[in-house]
Amino acid sequence: MSPSSAHPAIPIRQISFDESLRDLPKHFAGEGDLITSHWLAALSGVFPEGERFFVRSVQHFRDRIDDPELKREMVGFSGQEVVHARVHNALNNRLAELGYPTRRYERNTRFGLKLQTRFFSPMRNLAVTAALEHFTATMAELVLTNEDARRMFGEGAVQNLFLWHALEEAEHKAVSFDVYKAVGGSERMRVKVMNSIRWGFTLGTAVQVLISLLGDRDTYRRGNLRRSWRKFRASPFMSKRFWQRLKDYNRPDFHPGDCDTTALVTQWRAELFGQHGTLNDKLMSSAA
Repeated sequence: MSPSSAHPAIPIRQISFDESLRDLPKHFAGEGDLITSHWLAALSGVFPEGERFFVRSVQHFRDRIDDPELKREMVGFSGQEVVHARVHNALNNRLAELGYPTRRYERNTRFGLKLQTRFFSPMRNLAVTAALEHFTATMAELVLTNEDARRMFGEGAVQNLFLWHALEEAEHKAVSFDVYKAVGGSERMRVKVMNSIRWGFTLGTAVQVLISLLGDRDTYRRGNLRRSWRKFRASPFMSKRFWQRLKDYNRPDFHPGDCDTTALVTQWRAELFGQHGTLNDKLMSSAA
């Protein structure tokens, strides 16, 4: 049995937030927060192409996996990531209508990942996927455990979308890592890739956000940017604890399951998709 099998089967939920995104305001995050809105738009902008890359990287090795449990988890992982790509594409389309450069984010991500696939080995691409999955899982766990983090997404559609996404990142957080280990991925490559990703992804996102802010007239309103930066700097995503969790990936004996989120996943499955789940009305269908 693979280490990631602490959770029950990974469900593939067909879900749509399209209707609730129609009334999304320009600065949707927090209480109309400027920087957080642009930051979330930048994150969403890389998700559709990024999720497709994750699926390709993991599925490349499907014929080398003998463990039937891990094979089932690979199916769940891929199914969830395909839906993530579709849902974030819909969000990105709405954000583009509001003036965010999400289509440019998608083009840039597509080009970068095309080069990544062309010039690097499938094993390194899988190492990139495992590293970025640790990034998203760490963010997800913060969202699911910290009310201040959840408030940053504002009320309604965007918060609900990211809560659903966070739950599914927690559900499948170990799959790409387990595949990487199962096919003989080295510790040296794993840590080296994460070190480059941790800085590269962070700086790349910061540049995207800065460029996006320069195109927003509200950035130039007196005191607006300063107030927003002060708020963002004090957020849970800028905390020392969050970055320490990211760095934990470098431990020689690290595994995503070291941080047991079984109870957290159970809690949010019930809250979002239980008998009286708050997102049941967004489900188109559900399959395990």
